[in-house]
Amino acid sequence: MGIENLISEALQLPNDLIAYHVARRLAELYPQEAIVEGHDWYFDLEAYGRADKCFVVEERRVFNHVRNIWEGVGKKQKLITENSWLKVLWNNQLFEIVLITWTEGNCRRRHHWIIAESREFAEAFFDAVCSFSCEVRGEIVVYRDGYFEKSQELFQSIKDATFDKLVLAESLRTALETDFVQFFKSRETYEKYGIAWKRGAIFIGPPGNGKTHAVKALINKLDKPCIYVRNFTASYGTEQENMAEVFGRARMTAPCIVVLEDLDAMINEANRAFFLNELDGFQMNKGLMVLATTNHPEKLDAAILDRPSRFDRKYNFNLPGESERLAYLNYWNDELQPEMRITESTANLVVSRTGGFSFAYLKELVVSSMVKWISNHQTTSMDEVVLEQVESLRGQLGGTGIVQQSSNSRFRLLKRAANLMF
Repeated sequence: MGIENLISEALQLPNDLIAYHVARRLAELYPQEAIVEGHDWYFDLEAYGRADKCFVVEERRVFNHVRNIWEGVGKKQKLITENSWLKVLWNNQLFEIVLITWTEGNCRRRHHWIIAESREFAEAFFDAVCSFSCEVRGEIVVYRDGYFEKSQELFQSIKDATFDKLVLAESLRTALETDFVQFFKSRETYEKYGIAWKRGAIFIGPPGNGKTHAVKALINKLDKPCIYVRNFTASYGTEQENMAEVFGRARMTAPCIVVLEDLDAMINEANRAFFLNELDGFQMNKGLMVLATTNHPEKLDAAILDRPSRFDRKYNFNLPGESERLAYLNYWNDELQPEMRITESTANLVVSRTGGFSFAYLKELVVSSMVKWISNHQTTSMDEVVLEQVESLRGQLGGTGIVQQSSNSRFRLLKRAANLMF
């Protein structure tokens, strides 16, 4: 048997025999060559080739199986090589790579075999591809359902988040803008005095008061690689294994930021001890900034929330006071078209009637008022509309959160319709 049928025959075997069969057949076909096998997620040969780090062509005697993934309207489709025999040119040397994908448990894993003149060369190429894949360049690394993926779209959305667009109490704003920058600047000082150069911080407060925006603004300001964890669950493996994978990737990427949004929903009795060990165990975690948020601190174990060296910085995002509510309304007012703006006296009246409103509810107040003003064909003054909407929203406080979730999409539509500048 030559190379033509090796892949198809291997895939007919039981999973436990595929890798052994392929390795043995390649050794028979290439007795003078070195063969390096692996199935590491970091071996992203396609990305390495797209970056012109190597030149890749298909072996035409073998059927090469490539899968298209639709990424959304207007986006370029992603090509995933499932099974293929490739010829690769790198560092002026031509060699071959075999890629075979099969299911292990509930997970699709792609194995590779590098066939080169020497083991040193094959391992050097393997290291180069994996090192390149680990780098973060104009993207956010997202961990979800047991997989890492790089998101340029999320990175671009974060680039629009700044502290200039965030209304906070002055003491909180100052702390956020200085503490984290100072941490990343102070590596030499930490090491000089034998202090572990790592930081854990947690943003605490009811929903809709700027925690997520503050996280995005920090990532933008700090300009460090970021791993954004959506969950530790997956259809394969355990949550503990996925935690180990996330922190292992973070240590390789350090200095970097690890974001754990809604931490109370990620940690449970079964995985808590393992999480604490990853956070503050034998591993050094040098250069790691672990940044978490929670709407429900009462659900977090004291070992997470209160013990020093785990989350040793706590920032409280409370409901806005009168001065913050006025600043927020004025910020929005300045961005609206003149005919949509409210008067200063109305703004002060709104502030006096919105005690207990989060920033999300204040945003919904503006958005719902704009919707009603437009639907009324601009025949009612915005001052009158806003005051009516205040009373309507007061009745929704303590509801399901639908108000908060719906305002963003509606505001985007209004932006286009009214040509706003926000």
